[in-house]
This record gives sequence, C-alpha cells and structure tokens, in this order.
Amino acid sequence: MTVNVKATPTPGAKLLKPADHTLVMIDFQSQMAFATHSIDAVTLRNNAALVAQAAAGFKVSTILTTVAEKSFSGPMFSEITEAFPGQAMLDRTSMNTWEDAAVIERVNEIGKPRIVLAGLWTSVCIVGPALSALDQGFEVYVIADACGDVSTEAHNRAMDRMVQAGAQPMTAMQYLLELQRDWARGETYDLTTGIAKKVGGAYGLGVTYAKTMFGAHEG
Repeated sequence: MTVNVKATPTPGAKLLKPADHTLVMIDFQSQMAFATHSIDAVTLRNNAALVAQAAAGFKVSTILTTVAEKSFSGPMFSEITEAFPGQAMLDRTSMNTWEDAAVIERVNEIGKPRIVLAGLWTSVCIVGPALSALDQGFEVYVIADACGDVSTEAHNRAMDRMVQAGAQPMTAMQYLLELQRDWARGETYDLTTGIAKKVGGAYGLGVTYAKTMFGAHEG
C-alpha cells in the first residue's frame, strides 16, 4: 500500500520552543560535583553555563533547586546563578525534586506541559523527577551532557532508564541551537552566537574565527 505524504517547511512538534517548557536545574552544587566522575568538572560547569545562559537569554521559565544547601551540599554553581540574578533557590530535603511541594507549586504556577532537566546526579536527582513527571503526563527532556554521576556506568544506565520510560535525551549545545533554530531570527542571533563564543567550545571558536577573519554571518 502506498502512503501519500507531503513535506511542508514547518518544524516538528517534538522540537522545543522557548515558551513551551520549564527548565529545572537541579543540585549543581559543590558536594555533588566532588563525587561526579562521568564528566569532568570543567566540561560540566561549561555545559551548565551554556544551558543557563540559553534559558535566561530566551526567557525560558526556569526553576533552580538545591538540596541541603546550607547544611551539606553548598551553593549552586555561580555559572548558573549569575545567569538568573536575584532568583531564589528552592532548597529541598528530598532527593526526588518532584516530591518537593514548593517545586511542584512552582511547576504548576508556570503551567508548561514540557519539563527539561539538567543536574546532579543523573541516577538519583534526575531519574526521580523524570519518571515522576512522565507518570503525570508531562513530556520530559534530559540534557545528558549537563548531567553527571558517580561513574559513567551510573550515568549511562540512568539515561537508558529514562529514555526507555519515554524521556527525550539532548545535549547542551543542541538545547541552545534548538531554541534559535533559524539564523534569520535576528532578535536572538547575537544572543545565540554570543553564548556559543563564550561557552560553545570548538564551535564557538569557529564562530569567533569566521566573524573576525571574514565578517561571516549565518543566514
């Protein structure tokens, strides 16, 4: 049987838009980072900064949450808090963010159907809210390289578990570029390339080189 399909120049429904999701950044704290071995600390902090700056620049509804900030785990990475000046941390006792009443109250106030997660550790503090949100009917995305765990095995098995349950994996750079998605969107062009130049690794170096040497401009 032949199925007739017709292509149209429109984005897929699974692609994220700045206004359709809530980003939850979880437990990017010193004590959690000390025992993280699935990703090196420099890369982790860089990717966390990329996600935070992208979300802040595109005005994504964002929740910042910590666990036992004052008594054990320490403050959230400055790379994140500097992107959201003055925003309060929601401090918890629960390992599963989705079991914290204050966080859930904020999720419901924002009222977005999609949840994007990043944080430490993947197998505990990301798996918990991912599976819980999926169970309650939310779409869940996990920024895999802005998460980390005590071992590569722990991180990978956690990602497998979430993907098998229906979560959609992505990367920090993918998150930034998916929010932009079209270089013709001039109002956020400088924002996107500016973030890439600061924390976009080799891609950012390429942007800097092209603009400096040739005055190049995407789109």
